[in-house]
Amino acid sequence: MSDTEYDYEDLGLVAGLEIHQQLDTATKLFCQCPTDLREPEEATRTFTRYLHPTRSELGEIDDAALEESKVDREFEYLAYDTTCLVEEDDEPPHELDEEALETALEVAQLMDMHPVDQANVMRKLVVDGSNTSGFQRSTLIATGGAIETSDGAVGIEDLLLEEESAQRVEETDEGVRYSLDRLGIPLVEIGTSPDISSPEQALEAAERIGMLLRSTGKVKRGLGTIRQDVNVSIAEGARVEIKGVQSLDDIDDIVRNEVARQAELVDIRDELGEREAAVSNPEDVTDVFEGTDSGVIQGALSSGGSVMGVRLEGFDGLVGREIAPDRRLGTEFSDHAKRHGAGGIFHTDELPAYGVTEDEVADLRDAVNADPEDAVAIVADETDIAEAAINAVVERAQTALEGVPEETRGANDDGTTRYLRPLPGAARMYPETDVPPVEPDPSEVPEPELLTEKVDRYQDEYDLGAGLAEQVAYGTHMPLFEDVVADGIDPTLAASTLESTLTELRRDDVPVKNVTETHLQGVLRMVEDGDLPNEGVGDLLTALADDPDRTAEEAADAEDLGGADDEEVREAIVEVVERNEGQVEEEGMQAFSGLMGECMGALRGKADGDLVSEVLREEIQKRA
Repeated sequence: MSDTEYDYEDLGLVAGLEIHQQLDTATKLFCQCPTDLREPEEATRTFTRYLHPTRSELGEIDDAALEESKVDREFEYLAYDTTCLVEEDDEPPHELDEEALETALEVAQLMDMHPVDQANVMRKLVVDGSNTSGFQRSTLIATGGAIETSDGAVGIEDLLLEEESAQRVEETDEGVRYSLDRLGIPLVEIGTSPDISSPEQALEAAERIGMLLRSTGKVKRGLGTIRQDVNVSIAEGARVEIKGVQSLDDIDDIVRNEVARQAELVDIRDELGEREAAVSNPEDVTDVFEGTDSGVIQGALSSGGSVMGVRLEGFDGLVGREIAPDRRLGTEFSDHAKRHGAGGIFHTDELPAYGVTEDEVADLRDAVNADPEDAVAIVADETDIAEAAINAVVERAQTALEGVPEETRGANDDGTTRYLRPLPGAARMYPETDVPPVEPDPSEVPEPELLTEKVDRYQDEYDLGAGLAEQVAYGTHMPLFEDVVADGIDPTLAASTLESTLTELRRDDVPVKNVTETHLQGVLRMVEDGDLPNEGVGDLLTALADDPDRTAEEAADAEDLGGADDEEVREAIVEVVERNEGQVEEEGMQAFSGLMGECMGALRGKADGDLVSEVLREEIQKRA
């Protein structure tokens, strides 16, 4: 099922992207809380909610929200001393954050987009618990741009400014636990036109948009700060929205696997049509499994549950057919069953197995009047769950007769996808009445310098090598680099510290995540002012990582890392030379290399290497 099996042009592949990027603002989108993430154990209190879908202004209920609400779950939220009543939906939202709006306008400029005359906040219905209010606030900022790829231009349809959802912490017995630290962080959503016609172009377009976003220097970096959704369809398939692609490098694989999945589903549809396949009504088949050795089924029955089954006429051999790597049509059925609380399904294409015997399979077939060309699917669980789950399997099996269903799917780590919910519709959006509209003014927003342009400038203006210039421009510390260089720090010192030294310390398992920008600024300033030799930077950063409550100056004093004056340097070197006097007399200047390391060790990074080298040569020459 490799990409070489498919001609994307012949299949009519059409794809588009939705990029969601968190902005690195001081405060959240609709309140003054900081955008810092917290650890769950730091929560100061918790509360619970139950969410239900509401009707739109036209009296309609969104299908996706309706299906989500069928799963009765309690949502628990962790609140902190850095969150407020706005996140808890106990206080109206404040006005739209100006810093976030300005950054969104910068992004719009980089993609040649046209800002709207008036930006109105809308409510987007979400009842999966990730928003305490039951909706996400979203604001259209600009439309009508484009980016270039090697296969042609890709249109940018819209750019929206949205509030980030709450972070899922874990599943609980009653439902889901969320953390409010992330809820409300500003993010931009960028939607492309359906101009993408190959997996490679999808990846290139995502990389281009990512570069433009990072060029602002105002986006958060790291795992979870950017998410890509991919819309994919083929001519005989259907539009499928794939949510939550965490790694940009996975986008081309996601597109390839979705094309393969849809193509296989189309083939299955055609074969089912030739077989005149149909889907029967569900039946209770509990009696078949009395005394079963299957642990799953026995567990359901021992707690008073049931086994529900359905005859899938003409489906034999197709339920177990692979439609994506390690995923089958039966996996699709199972995904739908799981949405209703079941652990999954069994089907006759994979049985006997899992403790189900060959005799039980035969009895099962007899119980539902299945012929050899038929398949049978079963769900074992609490009776109400089993009934809801088998009905979901029936609905999904019926759509298999039609081909590819339009739906929202979730991205898996292996590049495959799983069913989440139906596609959202227009009933999902309605106006936010608590936030006044704003009128964006792009004339006051400077256009950011592209990262590609920064690389060239760093080489020309700061004399950085091409590799180091690119590392700095594309690295997470690019804004800090620009700040410290503007403050008089040597560019080479700043670049090598932020990119090379920190990387080396990280590889040595130093907890560099504890080192703050203030720490880095302090260390670089000490070197620039002559209070710390270059050789002491690594040791001082290590000390700060181990005890981040100190300033750079305090850590340098405590660790005795301050620069040694010329007299101290000479005294230390003379002591080393005298201790190795025999070697010096015998080898002369050839003893230099070995003694240099000993001198640097004696000075413990308190002296610049060039100074140590100069003084050591002088002392050796005196005795050679």
